[in-house]
Amino acid sequence: MNNSLKGKRILVVEDQDTNWFLIRDILENFDVETVWAEVGQKAIDLINSGQFFDLILMDINLPFMDGYETVRQIKAIKPEIPIIAQTAFAISEEIKLCYKAGCSAHVCKPFTVYELTSCIATTLNIKL
Repeated sequence: MNNSLKGKRILVVEDQDTNWFLIRDILENFDVETVWAEVGQKAIDLINSGQFFDLILMDINLPFMDGYETVRQIKAIKPEIPIIAQTAFAISEEIKLCYKAGCSAHVCKPFTVYELTSCIATTLNIKL
């Protein structure tokens, strides 16, 4: 298995624990450290606390504060951090909204291991 993602630290913003477990398990196989934020405000708090992340995987359909607003607030704090939107909404208008909010890339759920890791690698400019 290619280990080019080894040592990366990714914040996963996802309200569904089953999705979190799936993403965590996939990324652990690539020696990626993951941190979970169940809601947008927790993600913002982690960024405000000065924790370092190479990348953020952002669910768009979050309770309380949606992923679009969470992305906007994180980008106001740390504009250089790449954020990948992960959503079940594959229509072009939804994808455009992800980019407009500040996302660097988009991956549609359900995704394969290859789709997820390839999107992360491309976003981080890493060859798998």
